[in-house]
Amino acid sequence: MRFPEMLIATVMMAVAPLPARAQEVPVDLELILAVDVSRSMDADEQALQRQGYIAALHHPDVIAAIQSGPTGRIAIAYFEWSGFESQAIVVPWSLVNDAESADAVASRISPGEVLGRYGTSISGSLAFAAALFENNGYAGARRTIDISGDGPNNTGPPVIGARDAVVARGITINGLAITLKPPRDDSTFEIDHLDAYYRDCVIGGLGAFTLPVHDVDQFEVAIRRKLVTEIAARPLPILRVVERRPEPMTDCLGSEGGSGRTPR
Repeated sequence: MRFPEMLIATVMMAVAPLPARAQEVPVDLELILAVDVSRSMDADEQALQRQGYIAALHHPDVIAAIQSGPTGRIAIAYFEWSGFESQAIVVPWSLVNDAESADAVASRISPGEVLGRYGTSISGSLAFAAALFENNGYAGARRTIDISGDGPNNTGPPVIGARDAVVARGITINGLAITLKPPRDDSTFEIDHLDAYYRDCVIGGLGAFTLPVHDVDQFEVAIRRKLVTEIAARPLPILRVVERRPEPMTDCLGSEGGSGRTPR
């Protein structure tokens, strides 16, 4: 078996369904926050991203969204990712049903930590996230992966196959495309219109959407709006990227494989 085929097989094994465990706690949503900390995210961007999630979890709108569901509670896990086998769970599965439990989740996210690992493996991180749903102790009416990043998939299996395998299990993938800096001319692994790439190549499933962040001042508002939308399962209150269909569609394989340069 060739190396690319082995990687694809690894993804498919990671997202294969496992038997459900008894005594699972019913929740309205099982939500995974998957946050990019690859080397292309500088210290300021990493801090902004983490602070955005901390602020969102403290916000009354997010708490109200959580309590608006039939059970009034959700389960959240938070991990940070970069390369194909580079994922770190920061907040394990936690039940959130009020401001106090949301604050407990937020307190485990460290805004000052700087990682800077090599590679951007959206495919590997989607497979990692999908596996976290199995035997997690919760039974959600919905399951969602909320993935944020500032670049395309450039290491690990192709992103389309990983996305499709996850979506086939009834999991929704939403995205936050971070474009605070213009792409460098000397980089094969940075692209224009990252929001369109996320729309065409990354997100999927029932009600999937992506939000772009083009300015530092948009960060906290975008993350909060995204969390409220996916937690409460409401229509996004702004024009969604998925509703804009410019042609031609994104080349989802354009960043795959690279050209010998070190992935960022």
